[in-house]
Amino acid sequence: MEIQIKRIYDSASQDDGLRLLVDRLWPRGIKKSDLKCDVWAKELAPSTILRKTFHADIEARWDDFIREYTQELMSNSSFESFMTELIKSSLSKITLLYSSKNKDLNNAVVLRQLMIRFLSSRTF
Repeated sequence: MEIQIKRIYDSASQDDGLRLLVDRLWPRGIKKSDLKCDVWAKELAPSTILRKTFHADIEARWDDFIREYTQELMSNSSFESFMTELIKSSLSKITLLYSSKNKDLNNAVVLRQLMIRFLSSRTF
């Protein structure tokens, strides 16, 4: 399964597969009716506390964010349920959508890496 990342403000493509918004807050300036998104997976987004803690200075504290967000996901039953359903599906591609201006340091990057690790650790 291919997992790609795309900024929510970028154009949708038929090659995106299942499109998942992985932010806890709705992206600014976008109407719900205009967003091409299949699932709003806000339960997979960083907690409000984590988001507020790292938002102002994500670059300086990136490693801490990765560690804490990964811990949140690993203790989140929604993440394991989501991944189990994803494994059962016949999807070949999904796109994680995020709204951050920083395309290299955002929650979708961390989530993608953890999803890849989860999928590679399962035997099919």
